Amino acid sequence: MKLSKWHGLGNDYLLLERADLTAPLTEESVRRICDYHFGVGSDGILEVISADGDRAEVVIWNPDGSTAELSGNGTRIAARWLARRGGSDEVRIVVGPREVAATMRGGREVEQEMGAVEVGQPETISVEGEGVELTPVSVGNPHAVIRRDPERAELLRLGPLVETHERFPERTNVQLVRVDGAHDIAVGVWERGAGETLSSGTSAVAASAAAVANGWCESPVEVHLAGGDLRVELRDGEARLTGPAEEICTVELSEEFAL
Repeated sequence: MKLSKWHGLGNDYLLLERADLTAPLTEESVRRICDYHFGVGSDGILEVISADGDRAEVVIWNPDGSTAELSGNGTRIAARWLARRGGSDEVRIVVGPREVAATMRGGREVEQEMGAVEVGQPETISVEGEGVELTPVSVGNPHAVIRRDPERAELLRLGPLVETHERFPERTNVQLVRVDGAHDIAVGVWERGAGETLSSGTSAVAASAAAVANGWCESPVEVHLAGGDLRVELRDGEARLTGPAEEICTVELSEEFAL
């Protein structure tokens, strides 16, 4: 079975087509493939269910074997793959009930219409006896945005505690945000089902939406992540996300690596 490996600012995914599978993907097989020591290694798998012209339906798998409602980097990668496959600069990627329209902007850059973003009121939860203020945001998937310096040690400490907090029965993505200017934020990402990641598209959208809603920033927002920068534009409750997607290599699983 062949897979292509891609990344969006260091957030790497394996892309495959369901038609090429010898057996259906399962939680166990996804965990094995995504393992960096015993498998190919990735932050997740993009399983293309169908692709017809300028439209493709995709299932996004997390490396722990769970599935994600949406991924900004994942849909951007799938969009570049589909654009190259079909020869169109404008494509649509369907993930569950959400359809993301994407436009190729030259080179590796992809502009995406991410759809509706819902920002809740700030609230405080107790984490190991500490009061942590967060802003809940939905970008089709859940986020907890915390205004705090995104030092790695603090991200690794706080991320898993908030992800699995009882406030979020389905778990949540977590962002630590430092405001660097009227249009600039630095963000550390703890991704649900994946842990620390260098970049996350929906996290960039969620952090930007919370920053604008709370008066920390104004749109457009330049989001500075460990893996590089993304641009988020917010208007009338919807978000546009722009950033790169790049193919790394093509991989063929050996017969010994049975699914």
